[in-house]
Amino acid sequence: MHVPDEDAAVRELRLVNYYRLSGYWYAFRETTGGARGDRFRPGTHLEDVLALHRFDERLRTTVFDALAPVELALRAALGHALGRLHPSAHLRPDLLGPLARAGDGHRNWLERHRGEVARSREEFVEHHRSGYGGVLPVWAAVEVMDWGTVSRLLGFAPPSVQTEVSGRFGLRAPQLTSWLRALNVVRNACAHHGRLFNRAYAIRPKLPPVGADPSLDTARASMNRTYGQLTLVQYLRVRSGLGTATQLTGVLREFPTVPLVPFSDTGAPLEWETAVWTGSGAR
Repeated sequence: MHVPDEDAAVRELRLVNYYRLSGYWYAFRETTGGARGDRFRPGTHLEDVLALHRFDERLRTTVFDALAPVELALRAALGHALGRLHPSAHLRPDLLGPLARAGDGHRNWLERHRGEVARSREEFVEHHRSGYGGVLPVWAAVEVMDWGTVSRLLGFAPPSVQTEVSGRFGLRAPQLTSWLRALNVVRNACAHHGRLFNRAYAIRPKLPPVGADPSLDTARASMNRTYGQLTLVQYLRVRSGLGTATQLTGVLREFPTVPLVPFSDTGAPLEWETAVWTGSGAR
């Protein structure tokens, strides 16, 4: 690796863990017989590695910001739909779907949710502790749930509620639940400062049929890569009325010029700026 200024390199390594940075220069290592070797490819520069790291920092922050309103919209939709069944529908397996009454899934979920409530210091939670024995109605309870807890609650909901909530995002219930599982991995990577730009994903979300939306068709082959996952984010925003996250589009446009690691490593095709990415005619 070309390191023109060793003192500057040492300063960078004091700010960024060596092991973390090694994840960004992994793509620069030579491949022999399908395996990465210990030697770098000719033309590897430390500055290129650092440029990818800085880009990834901006990408994570922007993705997290783009996902936050989607999470709030999901909480609102689910809280309102379940609340029409009963204020404590989330605590009542008999009012939920068949999955909530099978095995220990709902009981385990409830323990996790009670832990979230116990740890919360929100004023509305304190109000319910002092006045209502700590029992939160579902439209309030969703406000202390994290992404995973809300996603599980959607899975426990009766079919009518699942259909209503999924319809808010232009999807069928099995599609939305699979998207939420996939995007939980993305969200966790952002929250824990994981490498994001060239990540591969094991969970492949269920998509609408080919032709249902051109933007999803463009990203269909990239659903195991970051570009495909982020297209899901843009789709959910547009379909729920939040609109395109233009900052996210802008960050991807600023992918650094690194000869050995092209923009396509994100999974993005050549014509990647579809309607949900630009906001032009997005449905």
